[in-house]
Amino acid sequence: MSYSDTRNHIVQALASGAFCSGEELGNQLGISRAGVAKHIKALQELGLDIFSVTGKGYKLASPISLYDKERMLSELETYGEQKLHVEHVIGSTNDHLKHIYQSEEESVEKGTVCLAEAQTAGRGRQGKKWVSPFGSSLYLSMYWPFAGGYQSVSGLSLAIGVAVARTVKSFGNQRVTLKWPNDVYSNGKKLAGVLIDVDGQLHGACHCIIGIGINVALPDNVAEIDQPFTDLNSMLPAMPDKNLLAVALIRELNKVLTEFEVTGLKPFVDEWNSLDTYQNHPVKLITGSTDIKGVAKGIDESGALQLEIKDSEGRSVLRSFYGGEVSVRPDS
Repeated sequence: MSYSDTRNHIVQALASGAFCSGEELGNQLGISRAGVAKHIKALQELGLDIFSVTGKGYKLASPISLYDKERMLSELETYGEQKLHVEHVIGSTNDHLKHIYQSEEESVEKGTVCLAEAQTAGRGRQGKKWVSPFGSSLYLSMYWPFAGGYQSVSGLSLAIGVAVARTVKSFGNQRVTLKWPNDVYSNGKKLAGVLIDVDGQLHGACHCIIGIGINVALPDNVAEIDQPFTDLNSMLPAMPDKNLLAVALIRELNKVLTEFEVTGLKPFVDEWNSLDTYQNHPVKLITGSTDIKGVAKGIDESGALQLEIKDSEGRSVLRSFYGGEVSVRPDS
């Protein structure tokens, strides 16, 4: 049994909030009580509040609600068992789907999804760690191939941002905005992020894995996030059911990706610009060691950031900036 399978089993056993003895868990898993203790410690480091009582075993401080695969499948008419992967603890949802489509033994259907309660190796842009406390956020990846190759996915992260914003708004948060190139904000703080892995050939088909993290109810003691953040629990009058949240996002992603596959970014540009966090605000564009100051003017049909800057003679000109190692910050 793999580490992930072992930890998934322990989480499932503890989910109800009842005590589970280390000896009983060890017998079920074929490992020693010391081995169980190591896995318990690893789960605690992922954010699960587990305590132990001599003679009784391990117990969660309070019961937890886990993803319910059967319930989600009943809501997703076009999905079957092999198209929806639900894990408790996983390295990375993106890597999980990548392994499936690269495996000679398995095929993967367009729109296949992987959901996880926690990631031990979640990734953000530029190789940064995506902090993934257990059960605190929605961690979702979707597989989608594009026959047109790399050139056909230009601006994809922006269209995905629109899909995430639509989903969040449908749960009552009308204060959602978008930050170029792939972040979702609410009240000036990061609510969600997008990471797209692309694998393929320049003029041939390419495989995209679209990773999305939405903060749902982050614990108060998260110390590793290096920027202001918020979560749905802080923004909404009631905590959203994460199974329904996942279903709504999967539906919206299928809708947006089906349209994007045919039309590209163009139909989403106006909506993205209407949600632009920094629209008509002074910003600082960071490209490597260079800072470029200007006024944000949204995106064009290619997904390029439009900045109004001053030329050498002090005249206002509009320039386009594309992806890469580029970040936008408010010019304070």
